[in-house]
Amino acid sequence: MFKRIYLFFLSIIIGALLFIWVGNVVGWQNIKASFAQFYSWQGIVIFIFTALAMIFGCLKWKEILKGQEINLPFWQLFQFYLAGFSIMFLAPVIVWGGEFFRGYALKKKFNIKWSKSTTSIIIERMTEWTANLIVIFLGLLFFLIFIKIPPKTLGIVFGLGFLIMGGFVGYFYFYATKRKSQIKNVLSFFGLRRFVQNNGITEFEEEIFKFFKDKKDVLSKSLLLSFLRAGMHYLRAGFLLFFLGAKISPLACLSILGFNYLATTIPIPTALGTHEAIQSFSFDALGLEVSMATAFTMLIRGAELIFALIGLVILIRFGFKWSKGLFLGKFDNFNKENNYGN
Repeated sequence: MFKRIYLFFLSIIIGALLFIWVGNVVGWQNIKASFAQFYSWQGIVIFIFTALAMIFGCLKWKEILKGQEINLPFWQLFQFYLAGFSIMFLAPVIVWGGEFFRGYALKKKFNIKWSKSTTSIIIERMTEWTANLIVIFLGLLFFLIFIKIPPKTLGIVFGLGFLIMGGFVGYFYFYATKRKSQIKNVLSFFGLRRFVQNNGITEFEEEIFKFFKDKKDVLSKSLLLSFLRAGMHYLRAGFLLFFLGAKISPLACLSILGFNYLATTIPIPTALGTHEAIQSFSFDALGLEVSMATAFTMLIRGAELIFALIGLVILIRFGFKWSKGLFLGKFDNFNKENNYGN
């Protein structure tokens, strides 16, 4: 627990230092001037595209659950989706924290088996990372063709992010389609085969194998919704760049979106500092004013922060209800055991 708290604050400090460094290099007055080109109605447009991206993400999750013969109301799922997003956005150092909460919420609220809820979330994440990876790949391709070779620092960060994300997603699809258990092999390597046999961890794999075998149509719909979600992010980036006065090609906008996705792979809360640093390189390489990069990242962060704060309220409310129910349940049991109130 202490280690996670330490990493959380360390990541905030690193992000803040990067943010201050970028601001000093670019110039806070230049950043303020870029912000001045952005008006209230334009902010509503950015908010709408952000909301649509969230909705498509939740619709994808709902579709996957429906493929598992679990039909739940969209509004309830959307609340859990936003709560999970708030954890990923505000505390990314808690690895899989948002996903774990969504699985727990489904089990607590609708009494859905861990294996099914976890499978739906894993597949939802994998389809999203697939779409993100393709955007990153196309963005890198644009840089290689039209910008020749990206700056050395950018190339290192971009390459590492692509290799890690691509390897993870590729490995997942490979073993899921081949129906070969990897959890058993990994745990057996560490001498934990008994752990596999004595709990339901292999149920997750079986559910994933079953989904890939019998629900190819649902998987296709999920991938389509992932690309629609990425499309909303693309339109958001394009409109935002237009509002800021940037004149770039559609491919350059795709590249900027790829850098946006890359920045989110670094476990810094709200991608503070890392997003500014990465986009400063990309904007400069594309011939745009570097000051626009900071304005661009801060406006996107602001739009997403609204939904993260809404999710945080839902998260706190859900936690309060659960703790209240737990306390009252124990209190009732205590009364029954001691024959109070009779």
